[in-house]
Amino acid sequence: MGILFQISNAHKSYGDQVLLDGATATLSDDTKVGFVGRNGAGKSTLLRILLGEEELDSGEIARGTNLRLGYLRQHDPFLPGETAIEFLMRDSEQPDWKCGEVAGQFELKGAYLNGPIAKLSGGWQTRLKLAALLLHEPNLLVLDEPTNFLDLRTQILLEHFLKEFRAACLIVSHDRAFLAATCTHTLGLSRGKLTYFPGKVDAYLNFMQENRERVERANAAVIAKRKQLEDFIARNKARAATAGLAQSKAKALEKLETEEVLGDEPTAHIRAPIVEPRKGVALRCRDVTIGYPDREIASDVQIEIDHGTRTAIVGDNGQGKTTFLRTIVDSLKPLKGDVKWGHGCKLGVYAQHVYTTLPDSETVEGYLQQKGKGRKIQEVLEVAGAMLFRGSHLQKSVKVLSGGERARLCLAGLLLSDYNVLILDEPGNHLDVDTIEALMDALDEYKGTVIFTSHDRHFTSRVANGVIEVRDGKVLMYSGKYEEYLYRVNKEIEAGEREMAANRPKLPDQVRNAPKGGRSARSEESIRHEMAKLEQALTTLNEKRSALEVRLGEPAGDDELQRMCDELAEVAEQHDAAEQKWLALQTELEAR
Repeated sequence: MGILFQISNAHKSYGDQVLLDGATATLSDDTKVGFVGRNGAGKSTLLRILLGEEELDSGEIARGTNLRLGYLRQHDPFLPGETAIEFLMRDSEQPDWKCGEVAGQFELKGAYLNGPIAKLSGGWQTRLKLAALLLHEPNLLVLDEPTNFLDLRTQILLEHFLKEFRAACLIVSHDRAFLAATCTHTLGLSRGKLTYFPGKVDAYLNFMQENRERVERANAAVIAKRKQLEDFIARNKARAATAGLAQSKAKALEKLETEEVLGDEPTAHIRAPIVEPRKGVALRCRDVTIGYPDREIASDVQIEIDHGTRTAIVGDNGQGKTTFLRTIVDSLKPLKGDVKWGHGCKLGVYAQHVYTTLPDSETVEGYLQQKGKGRKIQEVLEVAGAMLFRGSHLQKSVKVLSGGERARLCLAGLLLSDYNVLILDEPGNHLDVDTIEALMDALDEYKGTVIFTSHDRHFTSRVANGVIEVRDGKVLMYSGKYEEYLYRVNKEIEAGEREMAANRPKLPDQVRNAPKGGRSARSEESIRHEMAKLEQALTTLNEKRSALEVRLGEPAGDDELQRMCDELAEVAEQHDAAEQKWLALQTELEAR
């Protein structure tokens, strides 16, 4: 077994923050390793060091002579107007047949392969980047949070690829289900130390917990022995007959040492909102159509959700999950029908569009104390700490918080409140494994109603006891459990049944019914001209979206943040509509 990387006595600090403190580990070829640790522990810093983008303060990184490293780039390496196949050929310098063969492993075919990259969603662009990596034939793939914002089908497709990938991987992810499915070994970073474990992430977490408990028991025994010896010495050191024995005991006392508890970090602890359990129907949708004035997303929605249930909203990206959530919380009016909440329902909403409700003039601690009236100060501080607000960060003014910080503060406020219905849109974003575990524990204890979306399968499987699927213009209660839904999606992918069904629009009737070989009323030149205009529009919309996402990560006032959120939602809607229209035209062109 060859060595790809050897990290020896690595030290790295930023000011007072120590990220690596004598860290040591070895990565071998043909090993798939999940890299875990708390937010801020230094995982991304270590990745940059391995990639040669940063240097250690001291220590050594030895790289194998045969190392061919492939890194999943977060920025877009594409040229304006470039098609997927053109990018793959340019990036890899491989012939078109080879690029097409590898792209096919990620279901990049037809219009997705031969059309402009600007029309592809973020998930499909991630597939394209992975195909490009594979064409370079690396023997180590480094993936930093590869499942972020990928829908379930794309996540499973990525899992299938990684399982068949015959080389090493180092994967940073907070998604335990993804790590469990793809990685055979685990690398943990805690308090500057690296721990290499020859097993999956769940076994690693159990090992670390058991090791902490063992050390704590041993330390308790040492402390008890110390007390016993100190008492004996105090009673006998002044008596001539026992002074020698007391001196001997003193030497024994000096040898007693407690063991450092590795990874003994503050434990994330979140207490559920305290509410009275209720019975009956919490939410009823009758004959509802959701969407926007110029575009219908789903129709004939007939849904009932009972009090006390925890319902997951599932479906591919772009199918309408967020639109459905916005409709039921009255952020978006239904195009038709009635959405009614039961008597006494008090809604707490966690979603991008509510970040602007935070009071600019308040501090983090002041806001959380206000939301947690009746809670002990220690409970408030525990929830704040779990959401990464500790020390001086508690005194930060809301107006200087970034979009991610506002998101965490909003979630912390909900968890300290007395809402009896929680609407959560991707609550695990911005949280590490331990905090997600604490959030799941809290939701298990919660006596109210939870309706949520999440790309984290471990989170969804643990929390949900009901499933609603948004797909193909319908919003339906799924009759099985979430595990059955996962099984069904897996089978669809394995059998190749879905092709592009979830992403490719249906042919217009006039095209579908047109005789083969015949020409429609529109000329081919007219169709291509319209497609070219759409491609230009998609490129412009992608640029706008990227610029807005960067600005949302910077401090901003309420009015400015609200304006950016609204503009981002509008750009996303315009992009989706243009993408669907382009695909329809491409399909029409291929049918000629």
